[in-house]
Amino acid sequence: MFNQTYKLSNGTEIPKLGLGTWLLEDVQAAQAVRDAVSIGYRHIDTAQAYMNEKGIGDGIRSCGISREELFITTKVAAEAKTYDKVTQSIDESLVNMKLEYIDLLLIHSPQPWKEFREENRYYGENKEVWKAMEDAYKKGKVKAIGLSNFLQDDIENILASCKIHPMINQVLSHVSNTPLELIEFCQKNNILVEAYSPIAHGAILDNTEVKAIADKYEVSVAQLCLRYNIQLGLIVIPKTANPVHMKNNADLDFTITDADMAALKNIDIIKNYGEHSFFPVFGGKMK
Repeated sequence: MFNQTYKLSNGTEIPKLGLGTWLLEDVQAAQAVRDAVSIGYRHIDTAQAYMNEKGIGDGIRSCGISREELFITTKVAAEAKTYDKVTQSIDESLVNMKLEYIDLLLIHSPQPWKEFREENRYYGENKEVWKAMEDAYKKGKVKAIGLSNFLQDDIENILASCKIHPMINQVLSHVSNTPLELIEFCQKNNILVEAYSPIAHGAILDNTEVKAIADKYEVSVAQLCLRYNIQLGLIVIPKTANPVHMKNNADLDFTITDADMAALKNIDIIKNYGEHSFFPVFGGKMK
């Protein structure tokens, strides 16, 4: 998997498999980067909201390979909704990680977390956010720019006036909760889709129907779930600090049949993520 990439609309290549780092503190995040890179990962995903950018930067500098070989993603804080705040946010991320540039910068959410999916859509503010990101792109601070958690109308709002097309939309996508219409819309508009929490925060692991399909391929449920998203044309960024899991998550050399893909698309939606139902980066909102 490590040599497999997608090409963004600006020609930049992004690895299909990355390492998610949500909930990892600085020291743990730094070690996770070192472990992942030693295994073969080259794509690392973080965000200002994760409060581990300094650890990610430490891991980058101590992982034993050159910065140019890595693809680093971070995200502008969801609460930054003015041009100046976004510009400051980008500079803070560069300082925190001690990097000269960021490979991919995303707007973490179309709304501040405490208002996530509520009535105020922040259309005007997000245009300002995007303008700041376009300017950072033009200055070489970031190599690619995109969105996260944006719905179709949020994306259409950006497309209506942008000078640089969004290159990625990072969304929650996993077996039992796959936003197929949104994925299709993004793909038609040449926006690559990236799946966070592709193993459903672990809540899918005990699903008997999914496990039965995984057993057919002699793979784990986690491997099946990752392969599922990749066959939909998505990037996957499973989060783990465990090197064994990192290795297993990269062992995806199998193909799910069309019939099994159809079955996986129709698994009953998970309504309770258990211990991970509460998302601290959402400012107290339930997801």
